[in-house]
Amino acid sequence: MKTSATPNTRRADLHAWLRGMIGEDTPMPRLLSADASFRRYYRIWEYNRSWVIMDAPPDRESAGDFVHIAKILRELGLSAPRIHGFDAEQGFLLLEDFGDHTFSRALADGADEHGLYRLATDALIALHRSWSHHHAHRIEAYSESVLLNEALLLLDWYWPEARGDRCPDEIRRDFVTAWQGILPQTGALPHTLVLRDYHVDNLMVLAGRQGVAACGLLDFQDALIGSPAYDLVSLLRDARRDVDPGVAETMMARYRDAFPGLDATALDDSFWILGAQRTTKIIGIFTRLWRRDAKPAYLRHLPRLWRLLEQELAHPALAPVRAWYDAHLPHTHRLALARNGMHQPWEPSRMNGLATTLPDPAPGLPEARY
Repeated sequence: MKTSATPNTRRADLHAWLRGMIGEDTPMPRLLSADASFRRYYRIWEYNRSWVIMDAPPDRESAGDFVHIAKILRELGLSAPRIHGFDAEQGFLLLEDFGDHTFSRALADGADEHGLYRLATDALIALHRSWSHHHAHRIEAYSESVLLNEALLLLDWYWPEARGDRCPDEIRRDFVTAWQGILPQTGALPHTLVLRDYHVDNLMVLAGRQGVAACGLLDFQDALIGSPAYDLVSLLRDARRDVDPGVAETMMARYRDAFPGLDATALDDSFWILGAQRTTKIIGIFTRLWRRDAKPAYLRHLPRLWRLLEQELAHPALAPVRAWYDAHLPHTHRLALARNGMHQPWEPSRMNGLATTLPDPAPGLPEARY
């Protein structure tokens, strides 16, 4: 398994690989983005066409999973990038270029919100209708233990910053018990492929394609097998964008209508439970991105995330988890990082439980992977 010692030498290795794939005169690729994982993305133009290159260091990322899931999605009639080249040893992929017109950019340019969310919902409906068990080969389960471990990121990262010390063992056990009491309900629905990062930053508007094929899919390499409600949560309860409540309600109704045999109560309970789990997890991840990875911009999203969690905890199915939050992370500790984390490193002496609200983040922040 090969990785380069420095970004510069790795980029040189990438360029050498591209020359072998495309031609000796292939120019150096241009960096597009580096996300919250260890992946980096480049674009290259040659012979009047373009490609996107994914650099996924094999000691940190599994590019093979992207290849595997992309193949399945295309077989099901959905638009995942075609793979034009793959070096498993080095972690390099040469991909079809979907362009730059993400749903986020389209919305910022004034595109119809309802229409884009309808397209994204219809793509999920198509995926869940066509999914069958034989597709699940080599894909791990989004099990209760995985969901619980993700939720514990809140205690591992956010709690020490908001409370000034590690979470006491007894309180941690109470947290685990509360989640263990409700997570089994999310297994009541037939399982399907869960893309996990299904939101407008990872969806592309593809001109010239019809139906759900007009929705380009990105960032699905971490897909697991789990509840169909999870990607609905990712889409309609976005960590980085306020979705119009009317649009969210309409899309939930559209999904329910597409599956008349699905238990509507089980879908509703799963949606809110997984919403709370996902929001809890992301609060921990965004804190980690600031503290461990020196990416403080993510803290700007904490006010939205706490607003989302307040709504999710109000659902009756969340009663045990809501009781834990009220007892151990009350409102005075729920925005402890939001104000100062935007501007300067946090100091334990300044953890005074600030409660505040912030404006929505400016467009163009680096993408999160969660």
